[in-house]
Amino acid sequence: MQSSSEQPLYRDETATLSNRVEDLLDRMTLEEKAGQLVGTWAGQLSEFKTVDDAADEIRDHHLGAVASFGWGGAADMRLDDIVENVNRLQEVALSETRLGIPLLFNVDAVHGHAYVAEGTAFPNGLGVGATWDAEAAERAADVTATEVRRSGAHQNYSPTCDVAREPRWGRAFETFGESPYLCGKLAAAKVRGYQGEGIEDSSSVIATAKHFPAYSEPARGEDAAPVEVSEYVLRNVFLPSFLDALDEGVESVMPCYNAVDGEPAHGSRRYLTDLLRGTLGFDGTVVSDWNGVRMLHDDHKITADHRGSVRQTRDAGLDIASVDAVDHAEHLVELVEEGELAESALDESVGRVLEQKFRLGLFEDAFVDPAEARDVVGAAPHREASLEAARESMTLLKNDDLLPLDDDADVLVAGPNADAPVHQLGGWSVPDPEGTDIVTVRDGVEAVTDGDVAYEQGATMNDELDVDAAVDAAADADVAVVAVGEPWYLHEFGPTADTGTEPDEFPNRHSLSLPDAQRDLVEAIHETGTPVVGVLITGRPLIVDWMADNVPALLMAYYPGTMGGRAVAETLFGENDPGGRLPITIPKSEGHLPARFNHFPHPTPIGQDEHPSSYDPLFEFGHGLSYAEFEYGQVTLADSIVGPHETTTVEVPVENVSDRAGTDVVQVYVTDHASPTVTPVRELRGFERVSLEAGERDSVSVELDAASLGRVDAEGVRQTAAGDYSVRVGEQTVGLRVETTYD
Repeated sequence: MQSSSEQPLYRDETATLSNRVEDLLDRMTLEEKAGQLVGTWAGQLSEFKTVDDAADEIRDHHLGAVASFGWGGAADMRLDDIVENVNRLQEVALSETRLGIPLLFNVDAVHGHAYVAEGTAFPNGLGVGATWDAEAAERAADVTATEVRRSGAHQNYSPTCDVAREPRWGRAFETFGESPYLCGKLAAAKVRGYQGEGIEDSSSVIATAKHFPAYSEPARGEDAAPVEVSEYVLRNVFLPSFLDALDEGVESVMPCYNAVDGEPAHGSRRYLTDLLRGTLGFDGTVVSDWNGVRMLHDDHKITADHRGSVRQTRDAGLDIASVDAVDHAEHLVELVEEGELAESALDESVGRVLEQKFRLGLFEDAFVDPAEARDVVGAAPHREASLEAARESMTLLKNDDLLPLDDDADVLVAGPNADAPVHQLGGWSVPDPEGTDIVTVRDGVEAVTDGDVAYEQGATMNDELDVDAAVDAAADADVAVVAVGEPWYLHEFGPTADTGTEPDEFPNRHSLSLPDAQRDLVEAIHETGTPVVGVLITGRPLIVDWMADNVPALLMAYYPGTMGGRAVAETLFGENDPGGRLPITIPKSEGHLPARFNHFPHPTPIGQDEHPSSYDPLFEFGHGLSYAEFEYGQVTLADSIVGPHETTTVEVPVENVSDRAGTDVVQVYVTDHASPTVTPVRELRGFERVSLEAGERDSVSVELDAASLGRVDAEGVRQTAAGDYSVRVGEQTVGLRVETTYD
């Protein structure tokens, strides 16, 4: 032990941050610097690594980041094991390496601490989008950050800033929907929730905006396939949500796997340095997606080997290679020693990494308190927050006077997702229900109704079970609640070992329609004459045209999380008003794709009467029914003429004209008539969620920023053209004029 007088400056918490970073960086060898820029894992990835293996890599190769929990193949998914091994690995880093630099643990807690069995899972991305509630998104992220930190991790690979442009894509459920505006507001809210007042707070984590710059419109809907979009679409569809995250001070950014305009993002200086750091001014860390470095030579074929890929990612601007492990660190050392990579490039990245570790307080306290972890992770207030988020997400698509159900209704609960905890969570969650305490739809209905509840699964995702038993049970019930949809999956709808479905089976990117087994089950129950409520537990907008035409009620529940079954049941029985609104279009068929509310106008060469509608969905973006009825008064603008950097307020009188409380979402759309370039037929530019008692009236105010109406230019700045704009709320449209001479 050194005496306090011999304590190095970087150990002195009273010293300035810059001095601590500089002092430590000056003491580091090339090998130690390289190690700080590389992470490893414990669990099954390309190979299985034990916690002992990870400890050896930390001790012998100075690796600075670890993923031992918080992802699909992790070594640990139970809280006590997680905490024990986090502390064990931190002890190795602090006591068995020369400089004692603490480890950074990262997790995929994208919708709550869902990769920990005891953790709290919130609705997945589309469900959060359906709340149209930035404050709710922020609360969920705050709870998630607290649970993540108390488990021992410091960086969360969230929020997802991708805009859902391709519903066939297997990661659509991670997004907040198809509106760049809605995605941006919710991504920014998540950053605020994760990072709080700053990562110096012991309950905050590093937020990671992903997947930069454009991931979510892949060719064929195939995960990580090229995204071939114009510069205009890149700037005005994909970048805005990242701009909102950057405005909130997001600490880290993750590139996408795919190529954009021929350049794989992980190896693109154009995107990671020129655009992200240069044009957009980002000064945090750039962290690779898993295996994103190796994909440059294994899949994109733009480098010859791993060494070449390491060099290209470093030239591009990568800071941390998440799980590239020892090979990456050794290549970095070789590249510097052989003069192919300047050591100063490593110094810049290491400086950013060390700065975050100091700000996180890891040099003062890197360990986890097991008792505190048990008290916090999955705590009752966190489960209540999950329930409230799920309640807000419930989106009633159709209701022919069936809902809400009577309190004493006898109910048949059926379908592959009626009592399936893992399916209810969706991807980026534990693939096994052991140790979880998830409330399924069956659980929720049994808890809410005073009547009798029968359960018959009736079908798996793709195969019939005992449909006759379900039909017999339906005949004795007042109503049948049939939960259909999709299972847990990741990326390209796998892996098979976890989903139980083969790549050529549903779900896949070739079909958005329910499999025959599920539809046959619904039809058979419907034919009994017992009213059917269809509940869609799914990650994507599924084509359910038969159900929309035939069953009297249809509820979109998304992947609703830990308490989702309770939220579904409360909604069906009227304890919760369905206040969710679709954040993404539900198409009539695959042939109607792409189906986007914000499509571009275009000519119709042989006449409009000869041209089918460009937007003809089964259920449109923003759709959702309430049990209450709302009427809007006259929509007005506080100022109908504004300057390009001024704001105005949209005023909307709203009255609940029904005899029960309910929730509505006031949605403000704008059409640009001023821009010299083609712009969408309408764009979401504001929204406000409002809950009113029976007979209550309120005036809802939605701020409209003229700067938000413009186009993002090559410098990443919105430029608003002078001229006329239409502002639409409900069925009403009012005019707005932007004048550059206005003062």
